[in-house]
Amino acid sequence: MTHRPDTTVNDAPFRPAWWLPGAHLQTLWGPLCRRPPPLAHRRERLWLADGDFLDLDWHGPDDPAAPQVLVLHGLTGSSRSLYVLGLQQALAARGWTSVALNWRGCSGEPNRLPRAYHSGSSDDLAAVIAHLGAKRPLAPLYAVGYSLGGNVLLKHLGESGADCGLQAAVAVSVPFRLDQCADRIALGFSRLYQAHFMREMCAYVQDKRRLFAEQGHAEHLAALERLGPVQGLRTFWEFDGRVTAPLHGFRDAHDYYRRASSYYFLGAIRVPTLIIQAADDPFVFSHGLPQSDTLSTQCSLELHAQGGHVGFIEGPPGKPEYYLERRIPAWLEDRAPLP
Repeated sequence: MTHRPDTTVNDAPFRPAWWLPGAHLQTLWGPLCRRPPPLAHRRERLWLADGDFLDLDWHGPDDPAAPQVLVLHGLTGSSRSLYVLGLQQALAARGWTSVALNWRGCSGEPNRLPRAYHSGSSDDLAAVIAHLGAKRPLAPLYAVGYSLGGNVLLKHLGESGADCGLQAAVAVSVPFRLDQCADRIALGFSRLYQAHFMREMCAYVQDKRRLFAEQGHAEHLAALERLGPVQGLRTFWEFDGRVTAPLHGFRDAHDYYRRASSYYFLGAIRVPTLIIQAADDPFVFSHGLPQSDTLSTQCSLELHAQGGHVGFIEGPPGKPEYYLERRIPAWLEDRAPLP
């Protein structure tokens, strides 16, 4: 298969917005201040083998041969996350189709089983990729994952190698070592992010308990009740030890972090993969970033000194620009087969 020559050697490198100094302003400006791009979705529900479902939100041309990009959101996000909408808008401008995956329980409707999603949910990702490949066999398929979604994506790529079902992939702001990231987000100002995630995740567990009680799903309710109370959980170590690990078949938080961390799968990746990371990411220790001997020859780590966590905002105050939304489509297009 012939591909376009690689012309994206960062001809226009990322230049952090001067008016957003520091990692936290880069991280927070998008979710707090960005206006949602006006973008319509076509929703598809994918039923899984275990009786649960995933909602897929499509955007772009309804062309069976148009390149398609699967977009994976981060923790407590959804297909309505602004970085997802922005990328889908940028892809559509190039004539590409995109489909945003809502992990279990993230589409606005609770999922049907006690289990949810987590940083190692590569089984669900594999099911979606197989579905998309069968649905549009003429279209080349790519994937982009942010944060938790990037971790799941890299884990899947390493697990499946050349049989991953993708032509190329991009991962952004990845928590490569989940144990280290659980430590990092408990330090300094980053504790505010941790508190936000804990409120969201604990509330979701409580809401599912109430839903299962109202619907009379005694077995599902019992599975959540066995976890014990979630009120008072303050750290990822506590939440993942009390909820994530037992609910998804891990011995404890240590076992979950070890088996779900993408760091240990990077050397087995066999398709072109771009990783975009900031050294000042407030969720990730800089010493936890992968080194060249950890990455496969198919992986390229684009490390920026600044950018925060899924930030990478540039341009003037009155007209901010989003580096990821020009860099990612351009990189993928360079790897698309020639018509």
